[in-house]
Amino acid sequence: MPYRFLDDAPLADVGFVASGDTIENCFRAAADATLAVMLANPQALQDRQHRTLHVENHAPDLALLKLLEELIYLKDAERLLMRLTHVQAGEHNGRWSVDATAEGETIDASRHRLSGDVKAVTLHRLNVQRINGEWQATVVLDI
Repeated sequence: MPYRFLDDAPLADVGFVASGDTIENCFRAAADATLAVMLANPQALQDRQHRTLHVENHAPDLALLKLLEELIYLKDAERLLMRLTHVQAGEHNGRWSVDATAEGETIDASRHRLSGDVKAVTLHRLNVQRINGEWQATVVLDI
């Protein structure tokens, strides 16, 4: 599994470390971890709706924050649970940009076992870095 949950996160929060051989896979793993906090059975999610996401920032960790916030916004505003199916990220002229495709569906209480209600991505411990050839993201979610 390309992510693991942190045991020492504050009680009202859930923290995890996501990893991947590329920054795109790391970001996708972070999105999967965020979905796993919201949905106890993420395998039940069907790809019925698609969204294209684009975020930019001067730092990769803040670009990841904005990307995850987009997924949280879709949950709150449109009642959509989404997973990232394609991610393209890169740095150009000092700015990180991320383009992603999200797929999922409207929350269906008969099939989706909702768990934590993620309210936001916090800045606490937020970090994206390359360690020993692998990208790692540390994220703490406010629930």
